[in-house]
Amino acid sequence: MLKPAQLLRIDLSLLVLFSTVLEEGHVARAAERLNLTPSAVSHGLRRLRHLLHDPLFLKTPGGVKPTDRALALAGPVVEALARVDGIISMAGPFDPGSTRRCFTIGAPDALAAVFLGPLVSRLAREAPGVDIRLLQLMPQHHGKPTSQVWQTTLTELDSHRLDLAILPIGPLPPRFVERLLFEEDFVVAMRKGHPLARAPNLAAYLKARHMLVSAIGDALGVVDAMLAERGHSRRVALTVPNFMMALVQLAESDLVATLPRRLVAYHAARFNLVVRPVPLPWRPDPIRLVASQSAMADAGIAWLFETLASSISTSTGSRSRQERKRRKPC
Repeated sequence: MLKPAQLLRIDLSLLVLFSTVLEEGHVARAAERLNLTPSAVSHGLRRLRHLLHDPLFLKTPGGVKPTDRALALAGPVVEALARVDGIISMAGPFDPGSTRRCFTIGAPDALAAVFLGPLVSRLAREAPGVDIRLLQLMPQHHGKPTSQVWQTTLTELDSHRLDLAILPIGPLPPRFVERLLFEEDFVVAMRKGHPLARAPNLAAYLKARHMLVSAIGDALGVVDAMLAERGHSRRVALTVPNFMMALVQLAESDLVATLPRRLVAYHAARFNLVVRPVPLPWRPDPIRLVASQSAMADAGIAWLFETLASSISTSTGSRSRQERKRRKPC
C-alpha cells in the first residue's frame, strides 16, 4: 500500500486519460474527447507507464492496443473514478430531477411490500435518474435480547453499506438519525367468505389451519410464544418464506395468517382478503426510518430520507382513510 506522501505524487487525471484511451483505442480520438493535444496525451501515457511499470498501450496501424496489464487495470480504474465522482457529487448541490445515483435501502419483507410501490412511483415523477437497491433485512435472534436483534443492520448503516433502513426498532443511539413512521400491529387475514370471519373468537382461531411466514422455515413464531404463555397452541399447516407468497396462498385456500395490518390493508383488494382482530393482547411495534448521522451529511441521502418518510406517510394516510370508509355502515 502506498504511503500518503507517495499518493500525493499521483495525478488523478492520468487515470482519466488511461480510461479514455482504453475506450477509444486511439490517442488522437482520446485527445479530442479530453480537449487536449495528442502530444499531451502521449506525455501523460509516458508518465503512467513509468508509474505502473508497463507499456500499457502498443501502437497498431489503426490506433493502440492495450496490454494484458492495461486490461487487468481497466475495471479497478473505472471503479476508482466512479467512487471519486460519487464523493464529489455528494459535496455539490443535489438536484433530484437531474441526478443519476443509486441508493441502497434495507427493510424487512413486510415493510418493503408497503413502501416500495409508492416510492418507485414518486421517483419516476421526481427523480427519474435515481436507482434503488433493496436489501431484505432479517432480525438476528440467536439468543440475543430484543434490543440487539438489529445490531447487524446498525453496523451496516455505520459502514455505509446501507444508506437507509426501515426497522421495527426502539429509540436509537445519538449517532443515528431516526423518524418514527407509524406503529404497526397485527390482524388475522383470510379470504372473503372464510368461516373464521363470521366468528373471530379465540376458540375458532385455535381450530383454524394457520400459515406462518418464516424465512428459515421455522414453524414457531411470536404468536405461538404468546399462545404458549396462555396454555394454548395452534396448528401451522404451512410456512412460506415471504409475505407476498403468504398473500397469494391466503387468496387461494382456507388458511389464515396473522400479518402486519398495513401490509394486508395495502394489498387486501388485490387478493380479495378480509381481516379480523387478533384474539390476543397485542402491543404495536414502532416502525422507524434510520440513517447514520454521517450519511445524512450527503444531500442526496438526506433528500431520500425525507422523500421516503413523506411517501410512507402519504400512502399509509390514504390507506387509513379508505379503511375507515369501508367500515362505515351502509
